Amino acid sequence: MNHKLSQCLVFFVLALMALQASADAVLDWNKIAIDTVIAARQAPPETTRSMAIVHAAVFDAVNAVESKYKPYHPGIAAPAGASPAGAAAGAAHMALTRLFPDQAVRLDASLADWLGATTDPGARSGAAFGATVGADAFTARASDGTAPGAAYRPLAMPGRYVPTTLPVFAAWANAKPWLMGRPDQFRPGPPPALASAQWATDYNEIKSLGGKNSATRTKEQTEIGLFWVVVGAPSWNPIVRELSSRDSRTLSQNARLFALVYLAAADSLVAVFDAKYHHEFWRPLTAIRNGDIDGNDATLQDAAWTPLVETPMHPEYPCAHCINAGAVGAVLESEFGSGTLEPFSMASPTLPGVVRRWSRIADYVNEVSDARVWSGVHYRTSARVGEAMGRAIGEMAVTNALRKR
Repeated sequence: MNHKLSQCLVFFVLALMALQASADAVLDWNKIAIDTVIAARQAPPETTRSMAIVHAAVFDAVNAVESKYKPYHPGIAAPAGASPAGAAAGAAHMALTRLFPDQAVRLDASLADWLGATTDPGARSGAAFGATVGADAFTARASDGTAPGAAYRPLAMPGRYVPTTLPVFAAWANAKPWLMGRPDQFRPGPPPALASAQWATDYNEIKSLGGKNSATRTKEQTEIGLFWVVVGAPSWNPIVRELSSRDSRTLSQNARLFALVYLAAADSLVAVFDAKYHHEFWRPLTAIRNGDIDGNDATLQDAAWTPLVETPMHPEYPCAHCINAGAVGAVLESEFGSGTLEPFSMASPTLPGVVRRWSRIADYVNEVSDARVWSGVHYRTSARVGEAMGRAIGEMAVTNALRKR
């Protein structure tokens, strides 16, 4: 390839990227938002909460201008002449600035660049209006019960040492829901009894396939387990972006889609931590090293067993990653269908160079559940229960929230 042709191709690719970046204000600011939460090094539930605040604000700002759906926060009126794209940009910028004041300079520059690149005559008045919506969205969640520091009493015998690192996200068990009526609305029944055949099946599957030095896990299963170490918003945002970039979707459609995805995902985390801290079921690492005391003859102890990936520091049942995927998947299926699609894909920061591809949304959801078993952190029953809870929450969101007027 000659130098001049190479230059032309580079310029073409850059131009195409610029067109893609400015095609939809929702997608533009979703990219800025996900980069911001990643730069802040937020924990997975916190990234979801931040993105939910941003996308609820973006939806309400766009919807106030176009008035196509019932709002998330009622009572918002847009001024005449405000553009929906400008409103989206202003809402996202203000919500992010309130959430991450230490990144305000970069966020201000992003808004200035975005406004400078648009020819929309109502963009600036839209952005000014959107800023009020973004500030209100932040304020509405300021005291939602997710702040660290919840009281947690470790289970211990008097005088007996237990590890002194406290489990995380205990406060989320009592957090203010986004769409649910209460945190325990979708609480599942208990995990399998330790004397049951189901417990033995779950135990022996993860003992065999989820161990760090497993001789039965395949190369692809290992790859999938490591791929899905990525959790929280970065674990589904690329999929939503790819699907929402297809077909000539409108700004309002994408504003609603991202809002529903994040509202459902955020509620799924409230629901899952309610369940986790209610049931307080032991992790595979604990159970397998104590297989001699569970009262089940079909579960043999391995006192040196370790999982493929590090165990999260909160109770096991049910699976949080699975409930997230189930909630997101249900919203996506409501928009794009449950059948075969043009393949969509995702890369993972936890396994660079690997790209996973699917043709059905359910295949992505199921892979997440498989991954948590193969990585040694969740039993099969917990994955299935979490996924079912997530689907129910996603379906509730689609049925009840942000409906057409």
